[in-house]
Amino acid sequence: MKPTRGKTPKKTPRRPQQTNKAKDPVEVYCRLRPPNDDQTDVCAEVLSDAVLLLRPSETARVNRIGELKETQHTFKFVFPPETSQKTLFDMVALPLVQDVIQGKNGLLFTYGVTGSGKTHTVQGTPADHGLLPRCLDVIFNSIGELQAKRCVFKPDKVNGMDLQTEADAMLERQRKLQQDLLVPPKTPTTPRRNGGDDWQNFPYVADPTKVETVDEDNAYAVFVSFIEIYNNYIYDLLEEAPTSVPSTPRAPFKFQSDDGNGIAPQSKILREDMNHNMYVYGATEVEVKNPEEACEQLIKGQKRRRVAHTQLNMASSRSHSVFLIRVAQAPLDPEGEEVLQDKSQVCVSQLALVDLAGSERTNRTKNTGDRLREASNINASLMVLRTCIEILRENQTTISNRIVPYRDSKVTHLFKNYFEGEGKVRMVICVNPSASDYEETIHVMRFAELTQEVEITRQKEVRFDTGLTPGRRKANQMYREALENFERGEQDANFLLPGRPGYSLGPPWPCLELTAASDSVTLQNLIQFLVDREACRRTLCEDLCRKHGVMRTQLLDLEKNNIFLRQEMESLQDQLTGKGKDLERAKKKIENLEYKNEVLRRTAQLYDEEKKEMENELKSKDHQISSRTAESRRLRQTMKAIEQTKDAKWEKECDRRMKQQRLELQNKMWVKEEKLRQLKEIVSKDGKRRAKSPPPKPTAPPVRLNHRRSRSASGDRWLDHKPVCNLDTETVLQPQLKKKMTVSVPDVKNIKKTDKYLLTHQEEDSQGEIETKLIKGDVFKSRAGGHSVQFTDIEVLKQEAPPESRKRSASEDIEEEHSGDWTDVETRCAIAVEGHDRRASAKRHKV
Repeated sequence: MKPTRGKTPKKTPRRPQQTNKAKDPVEVYCRLRPPNDDQTDVCAEVLSDAVLLLRPSETARVNRIGELKETQHTFKFVFPPETSQKTLFDMVALPLVQDVIQGKNGLLFTYGVTGSGKTHTVQGTPADHGLLPRCLDVIFNSIGELQAKRCVFKPDKVNGMDLQTEADAMLERQRKLQQDLLVPPKTPTTPRRNGGDDWQNFPYVADPTKVETVDEDNAYAVFVSFIEIYNNYIYDLLEEAPTSVPSTPRAPFKFQSDDGNGIAPQSKILREDMNHNMYVYGATEVEVKNPEEACEQLIKGQKRRRVAHTQLNMASSRSHSVFLIRVAQAPLDPEGEEVLQDKSQVCVSQLALVDLAGSERTNRTKNTGDRLREASNINASLMVLRTCIEILRENQTTISNRIVPYRDSKVTHLFKNYFEGEGKVRMVICVNPSASDYEETIHVMRFAELTQEVEITRQKEVRFDTGLTPGRRKANQMYREALENFERGEQDANFLLPGRPGYSLGPPWPCLELTAASDSVTLQNLIQFLVDREACRRTLCEDLCRKHGVMRTQLLDLEKNNIFLRQEMESLQDQLTGKGKDLERAKKKIENLEYKNEVLRRTAQLYDEEKKEMENELKSKDHQISSRTAESRRLRQTMKAIEQTKDAKWEKECDRRMKQQRLELQNKMWVKEEKLRQLKEIVSKDGKRRAKSPPPKPTAPPVRLNHRRSRSASGDRWLDHKPVCNLDTETVLQPQLKKKMTVSVPDVKNIKKTDKYLLTHQEEDSQGEIETKLIKGDVFKSRAGGHSVQFTDIEVLKQEAPPESRKRSASEDIEEEHSGDWTDVETRCAIAVEGHDRRASAKRHKV
């Protein structure tokens, strides 16, 4: 059995080190958003320039649980709803811009609930710019003429800056230009959102503010980058998306790239540089030379930023956006022309403007799916920020030394250096005065009061002690202007050119008097002064050696070019002599060709005139042919229609006449055959003894059915519905209606005025004959106040041709005559003609 191991004793927390460095508290400002037109119940009221009053509504949760109804909150300054963007910028962001130009860092972020106006505060509108565009305006107004040429400052990808000479920078610019020309033009597409179209179409109005405390002997460059923190992942909004990027678990979402392809963006990681500052590795840094170029990058990133519609905000930010402005500056060389090629003298300052996404409550936004996951990540990151602020305050006010959990969120991890003394931090609390946001706003107020109690170590002032002569930029400009004027002859001959700016090893010697034997301060100052003077001398010597080498290289190149050009000139002279002879021959040949060309031109002109005449004649002929063709086609169609009409009419008439003649002929034949039969019987009885005729078969008298009175003969009012397509059958039997109303298309009024309904329908039977159906019905009044028709009877009128009579053969007649009992001819004729037996009638008379 192993012995149990004792627990490690708990370490005693270290006491915070007491430093004599100056500290400044985090400055928190409050801005009240103007209420909407339909908002009557507000919960916020400005009491003074530094105090804000929060008053809950009657339905608020704090009233139901019995908490204090009104609370007052103190800030550095409270901006009322009518405050302009210019006033807010001058008080909040302008000091940060001054620090950035002087080499210090700054952090400004907006905090509040969703829909409180944070994005409007940072960006503003095209007509009234926010904090971010005004910061860019002031920076470029201050360093506009002091900027170095493009590509002199070059990011080294590890949060630092490299330096290039102007020659190398020119080659870099040419290489980038060639790469841009080789890239095929992008197909214009509809942007995902039109948020940047207003900025592009609206004229840019810059802020005229300018910082006066700018070192004119330094060269400046401005770089911007734009990132967003979405679901605790960092994405670069200015990155040029490749044509195809595989989707990874860290990049499941897609944004609309400039070329119209939906590409999955790659998330970035945070790294620490050699000075222990956090930065986004691989983020795109774009060098800009004016506010317009910077705003183009801002618009480009805004189109890619994730924004969605929620119940509380039409365009709610679903991520934290961070816009970084980096100002790189370095001193000029002793002549005041180029940047001093010493990387240790480069100073890079950064201004970060953060637009934090607003906190949300699910029971109000009703978010589901992706929106719910986004809201939970936003609230989690804001909670980590609150936790870090609380621990910082606790470490500063008590003896505890707790570890601040910066790494729990990308927002706090990225800006942890600012809270540790690497820059000034300011916060703008945006408040929506709507009473429905009171419960979220009260939590924001508590966080703001807690943040004001945190103190940040004041950053050291940056100084450029290179030992070079101050004012060398202006001196160099004056020297160049005087030299140009002298070369143009605008100065007198006795005019003396001003000297170029000289070298200096630093400030004058300090006081070297020793006040006492133990005076170590004077000795330390002297030692430091000599060390700085030696460093300046070393820097100047290195610069002088570099310039000597550059001058020597230029002289050698110039001599080589001179020799090459001399040889080239001799060869060109020989070529020129030969080209002169070729030119004379070419002139004569050109004259001959011009004469031939003139002849051909005149001939072609004649041919063109003849061609035009023939074309006009051809057009007229074609027009005549087309008109005749159209006329003949129209006549052909007319004649065809007439012919079809006549054919149909005659065909119908011939059918009718043939049927009529067939009936007449059949009747005549039947009469002739009957007469012939009777004559044969009369002739055949001359003297021959004949057998008795068979007794006549009793035939029933013709049945006369009871006549059914037609319903159409009643005194009711009839609605006779005859469609237009019906044909006249010309039959003897026709429906007779006394009180009728004949219509082709019945309507409601016609049905109301009648009692009976008759529909005449015609169709063709299987033998090709027309069959007419009379569909009868009764008109009833419905319960809803209308009328309905109930069909009760159908009469069919059909016209048929009689069947053809078959002629009986002689054998059949003889067989019929000799079958049964024989009778005399008179008896058989009486039965055949009159239809009854005369003997039977005689018996009845006798009785």
